[in-house]
Amino acid sequence: MKLLIKNMVCPRCISAVKDILVSEGLTVNSISLGDAEIEEELTDEQRLSLARKLHDIGFELLDDPRSLLVEQIRIAVQQWVRMPVERPKLSDYLSRHLNKDYSTMSKLFSEVRGITIERFSILHRIEYVKELLCYSQLSTSEIAYRLGYSSPAHLSSQFKQVTGMTPKEFRELEKPGRTPLDAL
Repeated sequence: MKLLIKNMVCPRCISAVKDILVSEGLTVNSISLGDAEIEEELTDEQRLSLARKLHDIGFELLDDPRSLLVEQIRIAVQQWVRMPVERPKLSDYLSRHLNKDYSTMSKLFSEVRGITIERFSILHRIEYVKELLCYSQLSTSEIAYRLGYSSPAHLSSQFKQVTGMTPKEFRELEKPGRTPLDAL
């Protein structure tokens, strides 16, 4: 049985969710960002217990088809942002990856999240830029290339628009501020 779990954004999240599933006596076949495959079918009581335990540590078990699709879009955007250099157009990637019409997904995402998919992807790209600025020795040009920006100037412009500072100013901060991915 496939479970979709909201707010799984890192390896520690995967580990925490796996621990809960195992503590519930469930057999985990596979687990990755946003979903887990278990051997068993859940009873209503098990589903409720699992949902409570997940909620207690900041996750949400998704059942509503609209919420499921929005979460799948969110995860797919995160994957798209971190793709190797040659990334397809976001709308094409989402349509192919989720096998849905992009305009339908876009409308639903905006309705549920209150932000467009495009803006959401920009925020994720900027958070990834921040990560690379903090934890790598890559230049702004190298980061722009890695993330598929048309130029370093485009990256700098978008970065400044979102953060209010240039990548150089951000890199020079003593304690740069980052936004947790599940807060976007």
